[in-house]
Order: sequence, then C-alpha cells, then structure tokens
Amino acid sequence: MISRILVPIDDSEMAERALEYALENHPDADITVLHVVGEPSAWGTVATSLALEKDLEEAAKEHAKEVLDGARDLAAEYDVEITTQIRLGHPTRAILNQAEDFDAVVIGSHGGSLADRLVIGNVAQKVFRRSPVPVIVAR
Repeated sequence: MISRILVPIDDSEMAERALEYALENHPDADITVLHVVGEPSAWGTVATSLALEKDLEEAAKEHAKEVLDGARDLAAEYDVEITTQIRLGHPTRAILNQAEDFDAVVIGSHGGSLADRLVIGNVAQKVFRRSPVPVIVAR
C-alpha cells in the first residue's frame, strides 16, 4: 500500500500532472511536494543568480514560493493538505536522497526547457533508473 508519496515539482505542466495524478489516485496518502533549486552552473540558470544572493536559503525560498503556492492551491481543489519541502542542489540527487523515506515517487515525464533536458539530462529518467522505491511517471 502506498501511504507516503514524494512528488518532485518544478514549474512545468508535467510536474502539475504528476501532482494531479497523486491527488486523484492516492487521496488518502501523505503527499510531500519537493521543489529543488539547482546548483549554480556555467549555463546561467536561476541557480547561478541565487548564488549571488547574500542569504541563499532565503533566496531559494522566494524562488520556490510561486511553485509551492501553486501546488498547495491544486491540492486544495482536491481538499487535500500537502507537505512542501525545498532543497538546494542537483535535482536528481536531491530527489533520490529523499526517496527512501517514501513508498513511491510520482514525477512528471519531463520538465524544464528542451535545452535543459539536452544538456543536463532528463531528471525523471535518472530518478526512474536509480530510485530505491517505485517510481510512477506521469504524462
């Protein structure tokens, strides 16, 4: 039985679909939504601008606020309360580090831009291959 679900999200449509799947198909489960603010890189991502902030954790919270507020609003439509978490670091590693504390991971099939997927690789694919718990990939 799946009683604890981890749903990693970004601001993509696929991430929203993953959360919808978890809410619709596991209404009695404890759902934790995880937003990972990536590590700084030479690619000029949001994480690079965060690295210039005086208070990195506060800047990460501010960056994640809109995404997590959207997740809470969606959960409220299903009359479900969710737990939210923010992690700093590489998305795949952050998700896998959390996964062992859950019964399953529900993740969108892809997120981010095409360039991100080509350069960084597909996070969902890496999580699917390496997760210590079952992974449900929502499309």
